[in-house]
Amino acid sequence: MVLCAHFSAATSTSLQGEGVLGGKRPQGGLCNWGSEGILGQSAGRKESTSYPPVWKPKCCSLCTVIFLLITLVWVLLGAGFLNLRNSRLGRQVGASEVGGELDGPQAVTLSRMVYPQPKVLTPSRKDVLVLTPWLAPIVWEGTFNIDILNEQFRLRNTTIGLTTFAIKKYVAFLELFLQTAEKHFMVGHKVTYYVFTDRPGDVPRVPLGEGRQVVVLEVRSYSRWQDVSMHRMEMISNFSRRRFLHEVDYLVCADVDMRFRDHVGVEILSPLFGTLHPGFYGAAREAFTYERRPQSQAHVPRDEGDFYYAGGFFGGSVAEVLRVTSACHQAMAVDRAHGIEAVWHDESHLNRYLLDHKPTKVLSPEYLWDEQLLGWPAVMKKLRYVTVPKSHRVIRD
Repeated sequence: MVLCAHFSAATSTSLQGEGVLGGKRPQGGLCNWGSEGILGQSAGRKESTSYPPVWKPKCCSLCTVIFLLITLVWVLLGAGFLNLRNSRLGRQVGASEVGGELDGPQAVTLSRMVYPQPKVLTPSRKDVLVLTPWLAPIVWEGTFNIDILNEQFRLRNTTIGLTTFAIKKYVAFLELFLQTAEKHFMVGHKVTYYVFTDRPGDVPRVPLGEGRQVVVLEVRSYSRWQDVSMHRMEMISNFSRRRFLHEVDYLVCADVDMRFRDHVGVEILSPLFGTLHPGFYGAAREAFTYERRPQSQAHVPRDEGDFYYAGGFFGGSVAEVLRVTSACHQAMAVDRAHGIEAVWHDESHLNRYLLDHKPTKVLSPEYLWDEQLLGWPAVMKKLRYVTVPKSHRVIRD
């Protein structure tokens, strides 16, 4: 900030005639100019020697004093303002250095804990990639200490929102989804389950732990399952803006036709995370089922792409989820206006977004798996969130 003070003072004293040459005292003014008995003529007596008049101010110019005081006040106020501004900028820079917000682990002081020392020369996993080229961690079993993470997020008093869509016949999966979430999802932390449904009367009552609640959000249904899938982005975006920003710290967006089979906790939380699709985590980018038509907003050329992300499990801070869902919804609206429907609907647009806006954390396929189709390979130490056997044809009709 530039502080400018303009001050002008013009002083003119007209010393005329005998007021100077004749030794007489100027009348008025801001200062005493000496005694006539010394400088000029004394009453009834004439001095034998005549001296030129001498002006001896007894005080500083009042204008100068006022100017100096005003300048001093402005300098002090300006210095205080700049110090306050620099302090705020310092906090903002500190926030940006940890991913755009004061991320939990850096913002808290842990109590004494005893745990195995991490070994620099002994990698936690040698069989899988644990860090992306942009230095985002890839979360596998064995790469984190859940006790440390739980304490960090507990001290922050973190609240997590879990969104899921139980539209039409998919409401049948909701009870198992909620029951298994109570056993494995963010245990020990505050959780709000946001259930989007067109059948609020069919939402089951499931016993919930302390600090956990179900919020039913009634929404319209659509005739095609593809439309339900694509409108999820719009609904999450709208409700994020209207209420999620004010109610929770993080959002996890998950498919309802799944069940939690093992621990899914705060290790997944980050400003923006995506999950490696179980069908493509070992494939070359040319094999990814991206949208390949250049006319679509979801288009990804064959020589681009990092990973193929699953549309059934993603999330982050509410602000970031609002950004990704708004962007995907707007891109789908553009496609719709041109008569285009991306090959895998909202998942195609999610992959385009995560290619352009790299996630700050990537979850391994442990966090979304289909054991019926893929078995249980050795690289998967745990299967955390898994599909429920079903007939898609029956459910989607």
